[in-house]
Amino acid sequence: MNLDIHSAELPAQRTFDAVEATVPYLRCRRLSKSFGHVSALRDIDIDLFENEVLAIVGDNGAGKSTLTKILSGVLRPDRGDIHVGDERVRINNARKARELGIATVFQTLALVNCRDVACNLFLGREPTFWGIFVDRQQMLTASRTALQNLGVNIPSLNAEVGDLSGGQRQCIAIARATSQNSRIIIMDEPTASLGVKESEHVLDLITRLKESGRGVVVISHNMHHVFSVADRIMVLRRGSCAGLRRKNETTPDEIVGLIVGSANAVKPAST
Repeated sequence: MNLDIHSAELPAQRTFDAVEATVPYLRCRRLSKSFGHVSALRDIDIDLFENEVLAIVGDNGAGKSTLTKILSGVLRPDRGDIHVGDERVRINNARKARELGIATVFQTLALVNCRDVACNLFLGREPTFWGIFVDRQQMLTASRTALQNLGVNIPSLNAEVGDLSGGQRQCIAIARATSQNSRIIIMDEPTASLGVKESEHVLDLITRLKESGRGVVVISHNMHHVFSVADRIMVLRRGSCAGLRRKNETTPDEIVGLIVGSANAVKPAST
């Protein structure tokens, strides 16, 4: 099956330049997490604005997965503050994250291969009637709308997810996140297992999610993909922030230097 993404516009939302934003969608201060004697995160600060893609990069063990799990409610930080908009929050579990408008697309996608597209889009939050029976028709209608809003063409909503391509599965996971009315989307290695063409489709989706007014966090090892979609790039190294750069003020070489701790990672001179 071919992955077919149209140029359909996402639902209109209020938008403004992230540089002019006064209140971030997401603001974290001094987030820290240890596992025994191992410090996985140390005093991490994050700001994520409307209409922005923030890329978080780093080598294995840099703290990216720990940070993702804290923001999605899987782990609790040992210390630090998290604000969503003006509200200081505690993200105790995945349901609380969804209620706050935070959706995470994990690298594993968390899809059930033996269930169809509609079931996967509403996994764990199936609509019912009479409080007992799953409303299959409502699931199909809402699934079709969610995919159309993203411009994604899946041949059949009744197709088992295990029979679909990697790109189609990734788009289903993204559609599930956006269908929850989330304004903060976190994506963990969204193109890691995809080919060139399917990766381009997913990168296009990320750009259009940003243009729709959402804030998107992308965790990735792929520098080409990072520089294709990111507005700002945060580098984690050994649990700490090694640098934060605007894309147009840095280079892939500098970012790689920050990742590995090279003394040659010097910020390009302003022109």
